[in-house]
Amino acid sequence: MSAAADERAGGRGRVRPAVPRALITLAPVDLVVVGSGVAGLTAVLEARSLGLSTLVVTKGDLPDGSTHWAQGGIAVVLDQAGTGDTVEAHVCDTIVAGAGLCDEDAVRAILADGPDAVRRLRRRGALFDPGTEGGLARTREGGHSAFRVIHAGGDATGEEVERVLVESARADQTAILPHHTAVGVCRDELGVTGVELLDDGGARVVVPASAVLLATGGLGGLYAATTNPPVATGDGLALALRAGARLADVEFVQFHPTALWTGRRDGQRPLVTEAVRGEGGVLVDHTGARVMAGVHPLADMAPRDVVATAITRRLADTGADHVWLDATGLDDFAARFPTVYASCLAVGVDPARDPIPVTPAAHYLCGGIAVDLDGRTDVPGLYAAGEVARTGLHGANRLASNSLLEGLVTGTRAAHTIARERRTAAAPVVADTPAVRQLVDRKALQRLASTRLALGRDAAGLDEVDALLDAAAPVAVTTPGLASGAALGLVARALSSAARTRSETRGCHVRTDAPATREAWRRSVPVELADPADDTSLRTPTPTGACP
Repeated sequence: MSAAADERAGGRGRVRPAVPRALITLAPVDLVVVGSGVAGLTAVLEARSLGLSTLVVTKGDLPDGSTHWAQGGIAVVLDQAGTGDTVEAHVCDTIVAGAGLCDEDAVRAILADGPDAVRRLRRRGALFDPGTEGGLARTREGGHSAFRVIHAGGDATGEEVERVLVESARADQTAILPHHTAVGVCRDELGVTGVELLDDGGARVVVPASAVLLATGGLGGLYAATTNPPVATGDGLALALRAGARLADVEFVQFHPTALWTGRRDGQRPLVTEAVRGEGGVLVDHTGARVMAGVHPLADMAPRDVVATAITRRLADTGADHVWLDATGLDDFAARFPTVYASCLAVGVDPARDPIPVTPAAHYLCGGIAVDLDGRTDVPGLYAAGEVARTGLHGANRLASNSLLEGLVTGTRAAHTIARERRTAAAPVVADTPAVRQLVDRKALQRLASTRLALGRDAAGLDEVDALLDAAAPVAVTTPGLASGAALGLVARALSSAARTRSETRGCHVRTDAPATREAWRRSVPVELADPADDTSLRTPTPTGACP
């Protein structure tokens, strides 16, 4: 079977050994950024301002990542005196949402840097919606105790952030390599030496570099229904593991409570921003009964894990495919939420007159590559920022609209750290033939992950996931599609391993066979490869010490 045929078959069967291909080696740079969302572009712009030579590598075109789809806004306290809100209140809300696993030092540092990060973005030209009495308009989302979420274009904040960063990168003549997939971080005994890529035609490309920043986003592609774009296949997580870095807390996958139900059971789902509930929308079932009544003191404005779990349970009890978000009482819905309005009209729903059909969908990875506050992994020269990184900000459940802020802050911090630690890299050493990886049937994995690795896990379901992964065939990775499929398999294995290890329910990790939250598990669960060349050698070292 050819590699192309194997890719179409989703990994069933085996392929002949790949014919070695010539390597194309590009000019060396100080920093390669893998990913072109808010964290990656912020980092590269800052790095260039500090005098570093850089290259941005992206799987598709610049607008293809998750940043574009972020609707709600940026949670930030810009004017403590004028609003009555404080950074300390934002810190407290974040820690409460994180269900005991936030790193308080990281929370305080990132949120304290937030106002300056937003000001820098505005100086680059970002236009946020103005308030009625001067200043910026603010809304409130689930888990927040104040109206502190600023937004752009009503519900198109991510699109505006992306626009500004992309235009800034182009104006700065930032070197960008589109349609290239990173398949390996090159390193020697001293650390990173570069990155290996595949272009869309399968040609192998090597970029020598003294530092690599992974900013590849999340793993929504592991699930049949997600708010993420198709490029979110966990590539950065797999790259980090194979380079010898650790992941942490990858069992915490946040499901957004209100993705638009379109009648399809797979693919990317339009998001219905939490701000709709923040401004008065309520969740009801098919009988009109309030879904969140008596579930949490904040009712419809409870943290996302609470709301998503409540909806999932209501669907299980009623046998329905979705619940309803009733926003018919909101004034001028089309003007305030134009993106949501257009998505609803496309499926025959007018939110001004009709309740919106919604259901939870895979949305955000709260854990990721274990990094410190400056983006360092435990591999010298390898950094990570944004959703792919586990900074400790989100803990067991992300507070709404903290993600864009985290990308802006951590991308900047990583760039400054890389500039301080700049070194001359050795020449990359790359294997003569493509790596051989386990490749699972992607559709089968998505179907199984959507029931066994979603909201409600148990040991028997994790056994099913592991059995599917263990049956995967070894395949030489010669195309971007094969590379992404192999990354998804490794990420699924890491998630299953962490979920099995954490024998409790906490935040957005729900174990139906271990429903209690246990103080003994108030700690991170690390995941690593015992042998970076063997994707099946995952292990979860015994966690020690409580999370700060």
